[in-house]
Amino acid sequence: NPTLYKSLIGSLRYLTATRPDIVYGVGLLSRFMEKPRDSHWQAAKRILRYIKGYAFNLGSGTISWSSKKQQVVALSTAEAEYIAAASCATQAVWLRRMLEVMHQKQDNPTVIFCDNKSAIAICKNPVFHERSKHIDIRFHKIRELVTEKEVLINYCHTEEQIADIFTKPLKAELFYKLKKMLGMTKI
Repeated sequence: NPTLYKSLIGSLRYLTATRPDIVYGVGLLSRFMEKPRDSHWQAAKRILRYIKGYAFNLGSGTISWSSKKQQVVALSTAEAEYIAAASCATQAVWLRRMLEVMHQKQDNPTVIFCDNKSAIAICKNPVFHERSKHIDIRFHKIRELVTEKEVLINYCHTEEQIADIFTKPLKAELFYKLKKMLGMTKI
């Protein structure tokens, strides 16, 4: 569908103002606006796939967040989400340790929300399988954290995934909804 492709490329072009790492790829894909092929559509989606982000809330405010390019190329959306969840879990452990130093030990696991059920299944399964054996070993730390109940991986619908505000272009309505969920308001 050329209209959807144009919309995606337009959104990606907007992102290039703050994401110079995607300028070349987006520029290249912009050449095929009139008659995009499936390969162009897949390449555009791949650009979205390697941008990861997360946000941590404590009480009613956001205390930590990140948005950056993944350092490894994921072979699927599930793998990209799994890698992002692993990065998020690492930050969660650091925040838990910091709170502990401040005498605010967390008794319950830190809940990490993910909008990809396949990625959640990989996180919760401590057994290595054929489909996940190629994933860099450092990302599998999340499985240990889930088993030890330091983090809990829960599903959330895409419209509720706050981290999406950091990783992809959103329609205005969803952007404002997620911005409000972050605790950001007009002053």
